[in-house]
Amino acid sequence: MEPETQSVSGGGGDVPTPPPPCQPQQQQQQRSSRYESQKRRDWNAFLQYLTNHKPPLTLARCGGVHVVEFLKYLDQFGKTKVHTHGCNYFGHPRPPGPCECPTKQAWGSLDALIGRLRAAYDENGGGRPESNPFGARAVKAHLREVRESQAKARGVAYEKKKRKQRLPFTVGEGSSRDVEDTITGTAPVTAATKVKPEAASASASSSTGRDPPDPGSWSAAS
Repeated sequence: MEPETQSVSGGGGDVPTPPPPCQPQQQQQQRSSRYESQKRRDWNAFLQYLTNHKPPLTLARCGGVHVVEFLKYLDQFGKTKVHTHGCNYFGHPRPPGPCECPTKQAWGSLDALIGRLRAAYDENGGGRPESNPFGARAVKAHLREVRESQAKARGVAYEKKKRKQRLPFTVGEGSSRDVEDTITGTAPVTAATKVKPEAASASASSSTGRDPPDPGSWSAAS
């Protein structure tokens, strides 16, 4: 399909018309669509994990302990180097050379993943909010432990995002809230369902505390 053209006087002919700029509403819709797609993949991957669990688990029997097991299982797919206490680079934010320390899922990736799974649980008829396993104390304690240990090991400081103060509005005015783009590509998939996340730089991982997407596919534990 040929691009639209417009005549430019004195230009000696027609030139392609540039595409219109993307409007803020369209950008928000795109971010929302990506978020929903990622949330759906994460949810399906977790259900597959429960199916492959030994013994198999149902969602109704799933608790915070099982969610923590799932997060630990994901560490094998992580790309973030977490230095041990015996490593010369422990606490070094930018180590000058390689080391034998293991790679794990970054705290930011796990935190975003739990947020998506917590929302997916509610949307799929999980029951009362207090019964949501992704909001259990064990899960919160595990995320807090991962955050503190990785901050020390990597020499980085994770600061909580301050909530934006909402401006007061009068009757008849509407309000909108941007959908946060939290696509991380951390959830595993089965061998039959492959996901090809977009490439991300290693520098982005160190600055945001999130793992770059794995270029390969992951298999759930059998």
